[in-house]
Amino acid sequence: MTTWTRKALLLTVSAAAAAGTLTAVGAPVAHSRPAGTTPPLAWGPCAPIPGTPVPAGQQCATLRVPLDYRAPGGRTVDVAVTRLRTDRPEARRGTLLVLPGGPGGSGVQRLAQKGEALRAATEGAYDLVSLDPRGVGGSTRAGCGIPEADRHLVTLRSWPAADGSAAENIAENTERSRRTAELCARDGGPEVRSFSTRNQVRDIDRLRAALGERKVSVWGSSYGSYVGAVYAQEHRDRVDRLVLDSTGDPDPARVAYGWLANMAPGAADRFPDFAAWAADPARDAEGLRLAPRAGDVQPLFLALARELDRAPKESDVPGVPLTGNRLRQALQNALYSDAAFAPLARLMKAARDPEGRPVLPPELAGPLPDEDATLTMAVVCNDVRWPGPDSGYARRVAADRARYPLTAGMPVNITPCAFWTYDEEPRPTRITGEGPSNVLMIQSLRDPSTPLAGARKMRAALGERARMVTVEQGGHGMYLGNGNACGDRVVTDFLVTGKRPARDTHCPN
Repeated sequence: MTTWTRKALLLTVSAAAAAGTLTAVGAPVAHSRPAGTTPPLAWGPCAPIPGTPVPAGQQCATLRVPLDYRAPGGRTVDVAVTRLRTDRPEARRGTLLVLPGGPGGSGVQRLAQKGEALRAATEGAYDLVSLDPRGVGGSTRAGCGIPEADRHLVTLRSWPAADGSAAENIAENTERSRRTAELCARDGGPEVRSFSTRNQVRDIDRLRAALGERKVSVWGSSYGSYVGAVYAQEHRDRVDRLVLDSTGDPDPARVAYGWLANMAPGAADRFPDFAAWAADPARDAEGLRLAPRAGDVQPLFLALARELDRAPKESDVPGVPLTGNRLRQALQNALYSDAAFAPLARLMKAARDPEGRPVLPPELAGPLPDEDATLTMAVVCNDVRWPGPDSGYARRVAADRARYPLTAGMPVNITPCAFWTYDEEPRPTRITGEGPSNVLMIQSLRDPSTPLAGARKMRAALGERARMVTVEQGGHGMYLGNGNACGDRVVTDFLVTGKRPARDTHCPN
């Protein structure tokens, strides 16, 4: 749960930043249209995606939806949509909607990245469809005018100060959060207030209708799994098969706020995988072995972060030093995939070398665009009312950083949501066991963003509607993402044949 996640405020910011470079056919503008109509889709070529080859045959279009569904005949916004049609029309059984993570992930980009593998895995059983949620990529975007200094990942996310009393630790976070919320209330406009899960679900149903489909199947990852679960709860008769990949706690009292808090135990669960990798003698040949034993790696990391708190180190980016909190954020990003372990080890090695100059990963090297920073924050703030500024954040930060030192209290810290202004009271959807038994969940045992404990709560909420397959590895995003053949096979069989395990099951490595 992209993005305040790995590179997003909750569940993926890197996806949001990349999405800012995307455009679907047609420029996003505001329009008016007759109430109750479903606009047609005019498919055409997709714009190039920097760094991501677009598969041959992937098409893009623009779906026009109400800015405010309470006024369906009023202003509209544009939602960029995309499709990759089956290459085996005789095998087609329907449409599979691919929902990106985040908030802030681009479906246009995700389909470009996963479309060919997904089409091959499902043997052409589906036309594959996705969208850039409003506020992302080629869809209508909006910003709050957040100052550049407040749009770095380590300022947009509320990393506490390193020393001082508990109150002083978060004083700067509190002031920045207040300032950002006031900017969004004043300058964000109705577009920013419309960035929410509820509106994404409404937009998805407009897309389904525009495609002429009575039902769609859905594969949602990270935050997209929550969106898929909400869609299936509110439109039970419009979902054929639903795959929820890397899922958070759906409790309406903990949506968004609870997801962020769960990142602390998630990082603690996942870090031993990195420690074992970094202490493996095989790293010697790569020059990346950090310690002789896995148990030595966490103390080393924590000591290095404290040293960088006291004396930030000049990096390869002028004016952007490697601080303790930038190192902590780099760790959060790296825990998503084993493939990111080597860059983190290099960063730590350079930080420890008196002559070294750390090379910052792109997501830490500069500020996010205003629209991306706004979107990832606005969705989680609009979805649920967060605890107010006087509800004991300093106390919770102090307790959490003592229990989970790797995350230093950030997951329970104050955010702009504590000061958010609402024009409509948030009403998160309660996920229940009422509905067809057509849900398959897939979950790693050691997920740094949506830990297993939260996924189990989604599983319990769904009851007999769902089955869950757990995968014996760490990381975030399991299907077609982390190389577990057993997990991939279970999900593919479900999508192609509709068969699920008779009971919850487990896939070894």
